Amino acid sequence: MQTISNFPLFPLNIVVFPGEELNLHIFEPRYRALIRDAEREGFSFGIPSYVHQKLGYGTEVSLVEISHIYEDGKMDVKTIAKRVFKVQDYVNPLPGKLYAGGTVTFVPLIEDGEARQKEMLAKQLKELFGLLSIPNVKFDTKHFNSFTFAHKIGLSLSQEYELLKLEKESDRLDLINQHLAVALPILREMEQAKEKIKLNGHFKHLDPLSFQ
Repeated sequence: MQTISNFPLFPLNIVVFPGEELNLHIFEPRYRALIRDAEREGFSFGIPSYVHQKLGYGTEVSLVEISHIYEDGKMDVKTIAKRVFKVQDYVNPLPGKLYAGGTVTFVPLIEDGEARQKEMLAKQLKELFGLLSIPNVKFDTKHFNSFTFAHKIGLSLSQEYELLKLEKESDRLDLINQHLAVALPILREMEQAKEKIKLNGHFKHLDPLSFQ
C-alpha cells in the first residue's frame, strides 16, 4: 500500500466515491490557494470525510478544470475522484501553506464482486427507480459497480462512509443489496398508500361481505 506524506487535504462533511465527478464551490482563501497550487503544480489532493466528528477515510481527487472565477476570488471547480485513502495524521496547516494536509495510505480496492450480486443489484435498482418514477436508467452489469449509484439509493452519510471503508467489492455489493432489501418493501407500502389516497372521495364498487 502506498503512503504519501504532506498530502494536501480538504476535509468535507461528505463522502466521495471513486469515479465520481465532483463540482465544488471554493470560497475560503486557504482552499482557493490549494486549488491554485493544484492547477499550477499538477498535483491531486484529498477529500477526507468528516464523519462522527473525526477524519478517517477519504478519496483522492484530481482537478479537471476551474470553471469560473468570481470577482471576489471565489471559484467553481470540477474534479474527478480516484483512490480511497486512510488518514494517518493531520497537519493544519501544512508548513508554508494556508491549507491542511497529512500522511495518507491508499487503500486497495479488491474487485471480487460476483455476477449474481450485480444481477441482484440491477434487479433491485430497476424496481427502486421505477417506484421513484425515474426513467431511462440503464443497468449494464459490465459497466457499473457498487459506487455507481451509491448516492442515489437513500444511504445515510454514515452508511456511505461504511461503504467507502470496505476494501472488497463483494462486501460493498452485499451492503447495498441488504439496504435495498429493507428499503424497497417500505417504498412499496408507500406506493400502495398513495394509490389508496387517490381513491378517497371516488365512487367505489364494493362487493358485500357474506357471512354464514
